[in-house]
Parts: sequence; C-alpha cells; structure tokens
Amino acid sequence: MYFFISDYHFSEYGGPDGELGASLRYLSQRFTMPLPELKATLTDIGTEELNHLEMIGAIVYQLTKDLTEDEIKKQGFEDYFVDHTTGVYPQSAGGSPYTTASMQVKGDPITDLHENMAAEQKARSTYDNILRFCDDYDVKDAIRFLREREVVHYQRFGENLRLMTDKLDEKNFYAFNPSFDKKCFKNCIKKK
Repeated sequence: MYFFISDYHFSEYGGPDGELGASLRYLSQRFTMPLPELKATLTDIGTEELNHLEMIGAIVYQLTKDLTEDEIKKQGFEDYFVDHTTGVYPQSAGGSPYTTASMQVKGDPITDLHENMAAEQKARSTYDNILRFCDDYDVKDAIRFLREREVVHYQRFGENLRLMTDKLDEKNFYAFNPSFDKKCFKNCIKKK
C-alpha cells in the first residue's frame, strides 16, 4: 500500500511533545526525586519512552526507505530530503530540529510531576492528530498502541503525585522543594 509520508510522523520522534523529549525529561528528573518509588516510575517510563522512540523511528524509516524521486516531490518531502535524504532525524512537524528547550526539568517533584502529566496529555493529543491524517492500517495500529501508553503514563504520574503529596503535611504542600530542602522534607512528613 502506498502511504503519504508527511512531517507529522517525525513530530513524535523529535517534536516538542515527542518520545525523545519525554525519555530525556523523565530520566533526568529521576535524580532529584526524594522517594524511591518516584525514581522507579521515572526510570521505568523514561526507558519505555526510549522504546517508543525506536518504534516511531522504525515507522518513519519503513515509510520513507523506498521513496522514489517522483514520490518525494509529489508528497512535498523535498526540503527534508535535501537535508537528511531518508534518514530518520529528530524534528517537529514544522521542521524544527529537536531541542532540549522544549522540555523542562525543575528539580521540584511536585512541579516535575505536573509537567510530566501535561507532557503525556500533549503527546496523546499529538497521536490523536496523527490518527486523523493516517490512512495506513498498520501505522494506525502502532499509533493507537502508543497513544494508549500515554494515557497509562499520565495515570502513573498522577498516582505518583498523590503518593508525594500524601507524604507531605498539607500546610507545607507548596512551601518548599522536597528534593532540595531535604531537612524540611524530613520534618514535614505527615506524622501518623
């Protein structure tokens, strides 16, 4: 089946809400998480995002590897082709190269977990948009799987946020950074 390849397939590879940024974000944030359970979640999901990066890369490669010159021109793929031939390169749908400026690592567990939940929703929305334009059954199946994982990740980060806030005295919920103000974190844990 002939499939129209467009830059939107690249967006989940290296776009602002793509798998590359997610994996780097989570694997970087894990260092400042004050609870081992939170570090474990970030390690697990960050590693899974690397697997998703590989899946997206494989899809893009399979869709572009045998394009002819005429197909490249017909599909408006010339600009990408000039810079990368059919190599898989991390960029947004608009053609901007991947940059770490599109991700955040704050070092505050509450802030970072909210950031991660938002990131998972943005990735889910991007997959929703890809599904609107995709007409290849095999590609749609893989994209649906990846979209479902974004929902699961969102739920796990929500559970982790609850775990973190349940450990804190509600009077100190936003009064300090638990990963930085370690003495305060130990003193502000709820006494049971």
